[in-house]
Amino acid sequence: MSAICILGAMSPGPSLGVVVQNTLAGGRAQVVVTALSHGVGIIIWALLTAGGIGLLITQQPALFEGMRYGGAILLVYLGIRSLRSTASATEALHTVTTAHTTPIRDGFAIAIINPKIALFFLALFSQFVRPTAGMGEKVIMGLTAGVIDVLWYALVALALSHSAILDRLRARALVLDRLFGLILIALAVRVAL
Repeated sequence: MSAICILGAMSPGPSLGVVVQNTLAGGRAQVVVTALSHGVGIIIWALLTAGGIGLLITQQPALFEGMRYGGAILLVYLGIRSLRSTASATEALHTVTTAHTTPIRDGFAIAIINPKIALFFLALFSQFVRPTAGMGEKVIMGLTAGVIDVLWYALVALALSHSAILDRLRARALVLDRLFGLILIALAVRVAL
């Protein structure tokens, strides 16, 4: 189960885009907060799925569609915000509100509004959750998935926020913001369709 969770966390997608974007905007501390809040969202999905909510979502198409479109709207919002970015990464570093609110909101929201995460855990946990499984076993499964997610994105954050790499990324911050904006909007279209 852990190996599959590692591969799931490593797969490129909207979460990686948000982590990279927050690395550019705020550096190591901001992206670690993003990773932690994303991990909280993953833990919630894993616990809900292990508890049976994932099955409910797959059996209630309207609920799944609502979450899918909500996720697409979030991606469009993040993409537009990135496309409209005019501040340099250095200015973003000194913006207190960005440094303290955006990473928490972005990391958590990108995880919690993504119904594909529920489907991933439904597919994964259906092999491991037994009808007689106790709450402790389900909590361990959820925490395992969340800890793996946080560790992966923290590792990405540490690698990208190394001064040699981060200085190069920040020198190209405006171009990268535009690129990530387009990628996030493309992912939104893919999610919606």
